[in-house]
Amino acid sequence: MSQLITLFLYFSMSNEDITYNYCFDFPDGGKKRFLVRIDSETFVYRSPNSLSPAWAELENHQCPSCTLSSKDNELCPIAANIADLVVNFKGLESFKPCTVTCITVDRTCIKETTVQEGLASIKGIIMATSGCPIMNILKPLARFHLPFATVDEAMFRSISAYLLRQHFNNCAGKQADFDLRHISDHYDRIQEVNDSMLKRIRKTSNLDADKNALIILNSLAQILIMEIEDSLESIKKLFP
Repeated sequence: MSQLITLFLYFSMSNEDITYNYCFDFPDGGKKRFLVRIDSETFVYRSPNSLSPAWAELENHQCPSCTLSSKDNELCPIAANIADLVVNFKGLESFKPCTVTCITVDRTCIKETTVQEGLASIKGIIMATSGCPIMNILKPLARFHLPFATVDEAMFRSISAYLLRQHFNNCAGKQADFDLRHISDHYDRIQEVNDSMLKRIRKTSNLDADKNALIILNSLAQILIMEIEDSLESIKKLFP
């Protein structure tokens, strides 16, 4: 038994990067690949390039709640990190059908879907792990990423992660929000980030896959806020 525990701890504490290998396969034989690599210690996204388009500059549609200064940050960390993704997928239509495969060390997930859903899944990880102070609250969700999550799954995971954060805050002697009084404030700011990113990339292409991917993420944030305001009725029935 001790050997099994040691083996489990070895794999759980591996220093290798966490990777999500996304593969887009189209009916006409076309293919797109994108590897998301996250540092296993800091859970920060490892950007594969040094692209710095003008739309990635911090002051270009900077989020109203952004706490970063252009003196210390020439580029918006999220915009800089999604630049490569935007360039690679800017020529695709949102609803173009494809088979999207997400390959990780632990499992492989495959779905017959559209380009926009696959991109939304990738952008969700990158935006949460880019070092944006507003999006850092979503970093645990990115670490335990669930590809192609449904609205219900996303809502359950988001609220569960938020409450777990409150538990750790409480253990550290910090103020804890077990009543979810402030979760809507967090997701209001997350919507600001999504809106600002959408404004940044709006003119990068005539096609809309990248843009609709952000709209999907924004819609999930809006739904979560509405559910909280409705006392989480759709989830409450699961806890009789």
